[in-house]
Amino acid sequence: MHRYFLIFILFLSSTFMVVANENVEEEPTKKRKEFVVMIDPGHGGRDTGTPGTKRYKTTEKDIALDVSLALGKKLAKIPNVKVIYTRTKDTYPTLSQRAVLTNRKKADLFISIHCNAQPGKKGTAYGSETFVLGLSKNKANLEVAKRENSVIFLEDNYEEVYEGFNPNSPESLISLIILQEEYLDQSIEIASYIQKEFKVTAKRKDRGVKQAGFWVLSKTYMPSVLVELGFLTHKKEEDFLNSKKGKKIMTQSLYNAVKKYIELHSKTSFTDDPVVIDDEPIVVEEDAPSRVIKGVTFKVQLSASSKKIATKSYNFKGLDDISREKSGGIYRYFYGKTSDYEAIKRMKAFAKKKGYKDCYVVAFKKGKKVPLRDVLN
Repeated sequence: MHRYFLIFILFLSSTFMVVANENVEEEPTKKRKEFVVMIDPGHGGRDTGTPGTKRYKTTEKDIALDVSLALGKKLAKIPNVKVIYTRTKDTYPTLSQRAVLTNRKKADLFISIHCNAQPGKKGTAYGSETFVLGLSKNKANLEVAKRENSVIFLEDNYEEVYEGFNPNSPESLISLIILQEEYLDQSIEIASYIQKEFKVTAKRKDRGVKQAGFWVLSKTYMPSVLVELGFLTHKKEEDFLNSKKGKKIMTQSLYNAVKKYIELHSKTSFTDDPVVIDDEPIVVEEDAPSRVIKGVTFKVQLSASSKKIATKSYNFKGLDDISREKSGGIYRYFYGKTSDYEAIKRMKAFAKKKGYKDCYVVAFKKGKKVPLRDVLN
């Protein structure tokens, strides 16, 4: 009797184990989307960048490449992180080629690495700084942007490729900020992490997060920063950045900052999560169901300008319900105002038909602009 009872118990146990295993196998597994980091070693080839004090055979392009490759090697070891470079050798990809490649690879983050220079023969400026795209009346910031943008003059057909962009023209710089505005908050976030690491880990002078009109940042459609590791025109800093120890410390600082950013922003990158890509054409039926998000106001950003324009329909191709907001020295112009995301998509489609090809949806919460993806998820 006891023997039959034991056999019965064993049978039930094996049955439960099979059922349990089947349930585990049927549980869907979530796969994380790769987080793609594009690293752009500044300059290259015939474009040497700043030569510094000329005490070394190496120039800006060499230091930028060494740090970029070392950073990429460390980042590639993080699970689900993919690293791509605009160059891995002493070659010269144009600014346009760098931006096109970055967008084609659908990078989640763009980091351009450079070294700084002080005009003249003083050589007293030193320290690290990180730039995001924006306007600046600061003369030093403008000079940095002009120097980095001026490499377009190395190209024979630069006027055609860069559509008349002039690195020395304030009007040209203003035109750059519109497309990158959607990613500005996250660009400032990663820039802040980088500067903190330069100060704490590398013990460098923190020159802060700054804004300036860099062409390459304006054409990359993701959070983007341009890092100036230090001044090669400052002898001690040039010695540091040419040393193995210096490059290793700066690489580690960048790695710490980027790793922190990835940890905070890759957790929503599951392939079965809803993905919103606002720059793709959207076809919305007139009877699409409402999608009202309480506490959020959606608008369509049409343009940005340094000029204050009356919000009359005749100034905006016949569109009504125009609003204007000022941020710094820039006026931003919006069309529509609703908490219904489906309605604002219809307004965006209509604005595009009117000729605003680069318009996009923005979101506000308690009067402050917030990332669109955050409110939709």
